Amino acid sequence: MAIAVLSALDNARTQWYHLTAIVIAGMGFFTDAYDLFCISAVSKLLGRLYFYTPGSSKPGKLPNNINNAVTGVALVGTLAGQLVFGWLGDKLGRKKVYGITLIMMVICAICSGLSFGGSSPHSVIGTLCFFRFWLGFGIGGDYPLSATIMSEYANKKTRGAFIAAVFAMQGVGIIFAGLVSMTVSWIFLQHDDPPPYQGDDISNVFSTQPSADFMWRIVLMLGALPAILTYYWRMKMPETPRYTALIRGNGKQAALDMEQVLEIEIDADQDHVTQFKAANNYKLLSMEFWNRHGMNLIGTTTTWFLLDIAFYSQNLTQKDIFPAMGLIQKDFEVNALREVFETSRAMFMIALLGTFPGYWFTVFFIEKLGRFIIQLVGFFMMSVFMFIIGVKYDYLKNDNKWLFAVLYGFTFFFANFGPNSTTFVLPAELFPTRLRSTCHAISAASGKAGAMIGAFGVQNYTLNNSQERIRKAMMILAATNLLGFFFTFLVSETKGRSLEEISGEDGGYDENRTTFNAGRLSMSSKQGSRSRSDTVQGE
Repeated sequence: MAIAVLSALDNARTQWYHLTAIVIAGMGFFTDAYDLFCISAVSKLLGRLYFYTPGSSKPGKLPNNINNAVTGVALVGTLAGQLVFGWLGDKLGRKKVYGITLIMMVICAICSGLSFGGSSPHSVIGTLCFFRFWLGFGIGGDYPLSATIMSEYANKKTRGAFIAAVFAMQGVGIIFAGLVSMTVSWIFLQHDDPPPYQGDDISNVFSTQPSADFMWRIVLMLGALPAILTYYWRMKMPETPRYTALIRGNGKQAALDMEQVLEIEIDADQDHVTQFKAANNYKLLSMEFWNRHGMNLIGTTTTWFLLDIAFYSQNLTQKDIFPAMGLIQKDFEVNALREVFETSRAMFMIALLGTFPGYWFTVFFIEKLGRFIIQLVGFFMMSVFMFIIGVKYDYLKNDNKWLFAVLYGFTFFFANFGPNSTTFVLPAELFPTRLRSTCHAISAASGKAGAMIGAFGVQNYTLNNSQERIRKAMMILAATNLLGFFFTFLVSETKGRSLEEISGEDGGYDENRTTFNAGRLSMSSKQGSRSRSDTVQGE
């Protein structure tokens, strides 16, 4: 049973509207990544500005609990936003709530930079955390909505590459988080570059430039710019044809919307639309959903959870690991803005050479290798490199800093040419249209729960630059990635098939086969790519 409009989408050649959708959805992820990771570049500066102790031999530093709150509160908001907007995306439609997420990001990014509090450090930090929570809430909505919209617009031959390309804009956002912080701090340094934090109390005070209080605010507020530029085009996008046809039951409107972008005439096929809708009307909390999709949901939530423990631990703690790698000077050897500049430069280089290529390797190879293999190899290689760093940490830190940097960069490369990309792609493909956004949101929220463990737990191991504690952190992350490797066996390959075929919405679901056994016994599809299929896929 095939619906004409869905068949046209699945078999459409790559056209301009595909590329437009990638850019529109991708710019949201650019903004998300910039806003989430730019705080790492300026968090040490906040300690110098607001928590300086006169007479101390070292610059001011955020207390551990405050540092964790500043860097991690946006993740708490992201988790909440994912669940709320993911559910709304299935209830109200993808388009109706897609613009709200951008509005929240714009307002809260600007307000984060305008955090007030007079002379009270805790008031400034409290206000900053308040707005970063709601910034994260808006960011959270972008995860399920962008993934779902892209998957429902794409054709089946390039769907994985298109979704991965949207997510790859996260890598660009991370690069710009470092680049913008580096550029803004460099501009301020041209006008005020005092001696480092050494000498008497007066010199120590002036090593933290008064203009630095403007610098961090500018960096945070610039996160609103790409969201502003994207808003108009998001509002111009039509609702996805799959939602219009399969959830609203309006095959005629779905055909009209797609005729405009595909520039061909499509049959509304209303009778088949009605049959599809009636046959797939089960709810999330039902035995039918569990029988069809339960194992895949466990697989997507556990692997994303485990991945984000490692991935966000890497990104949020790199500012503490860079001195050990010799990429930046120690805090008392530089002034405040110089420390921001060096930290941002190191972030930029690691992102450019390690993080960014991994995303685009996934885009280019995901339709050749498949999601399962990329995720499996990525988890394994991350575990290997982190284990090496943990075991040989003393040697790498003291005798071979360049090898340290290379190994650390490879952990980022295989995170992104691996599970960081595939855990985003798979939930957008495995589940039925009625619950696709919600299931992606649940998977993504599980990931952010892992990220919170990284921000509030693993990060504590690196804040004091203790060699033994950093070594332990790396060993913990290596074990976490190895668990992700094994949990990957719970998810199914989706390469080369339509969303309806994968989810069983096309009527191909076989109730007599168990999810686990079906995943082991499936044969390849006519593209030669259908491996590890399960009940969800309805062979």
